[in-house]
Amino acid sequence: MTPKWTASLSQWKAFNDGRANRKMAEREVLSAGRAAEQSARVSARRKKVLLAALAVMLIGWLQQDWLKAQYQWRVAMKFAVLTPEQERTLAPKSEFRECAHGCPTMVVVPAGSFTMGSPESENAHDNERPQHEVRLAKPFAIGKFDVTFDEWDACVEAGACRRVGWGGDRPVIDVSWEDAKLYAAWLSRVTGKEYRLLTEAEWEYAARAGSRTRYFFGDDEAELGQYAWYKGNSEEKTLPIGPPVGKKKANAFGLHDMHGNVWQWVEDCYHGSYEGAPSDGSAWATGDCRRRVLRGGAWVSAPGALRAASRFGFEPVFRGIDIGFRLGRTMTSHTASGQQ
Repeated sequence: MTPKWTASLSQWKAFNDGRANRKMAEREVLSAGRAAEQSARVSARRKKVLLAALAVMLIGWLQQDWLKAQYQWRVAMKFAVLTPEQERTLAPKSEFRECAHGCPTMVVVPAGSFTMGSPESENAHDNERPQHEVRLAKPFAIGKFDVTFDEWDACVEAGACRRVGWGGDRPVIDVSWEDAKLYAAWLSRVTGKEYRLLTEAEWEYAARAGSRTRYFFGDDEAELGQYAWYKGNSEEKTLPIGPPVGKKKANAFGLHDMHGNVWQWVEDCYHGSYEGAPSDGSAWATGDCRRRVLRGGAWVSAPGALRAASRFGFEPVFRGIDIGFRLGRTMTSHTASGQQ
């Protein structure tokens, strides 16, 4: 017969063994639960990373034009946008560029008044009359040169403008008014500044640069070759594109090729006369907007077309081998007197 104490010891051992097994089982269940939780967290993180990557890819696909433009602007062109403080320091005739490669050189033009149009004594078209006084209350900036192929190509590389060929420091040609607006909108977008086409009054004010004569240098056509490319000195040498910019003498504001080289689109709708024209230098945004104004003449033009008052209107989709444009820029940090 087994002693009672021996039976009790066996029972106690069995009880302890059972408790140890239960604890081990509990630990295994707890460990398995923790592993499952860890696996679930890892899986959730992976899903989040995957969704984020897909979202980035989707955004990149949707914003590829914007990303391309930003790369072109920040890396290839090396932006250097003026701060408000820098703008305030710019005196009339100061020059600036807002990127190292591809941006037009701009010149600050002072506020002022002038007589727009041609006098009765000038052999001119009726669309240049009546003469009228215009007051530009604030300074603005204007391209020192016509926009060149190199500058245009920066917009092409960003995916914002159509390719037109050639290249180099000659004025971009074969561009419509609508093309010029796209270029100005692109440059405004990447700089955060208001680049635009000039108004017709701004153009003539800048071209005259304080003069009241047929050309900014006077009335004598014999002197035209010193200041402009036109039919008399360039037609057979430069076709099918115009001469390089900046090779002729500048006017009193430091602007080149305001006479000749290529016709320049401006903002205004075309009118057959100046009856009712704005007197504040703003664009004439009413009238025959099926046509927009071209100024300045071209390398294939006769001297009369290069006069400061000469003007024509063409459809905004029209393109030609003698048509380009020059940019304007609003100076937001200046007042009517020139600086704040």
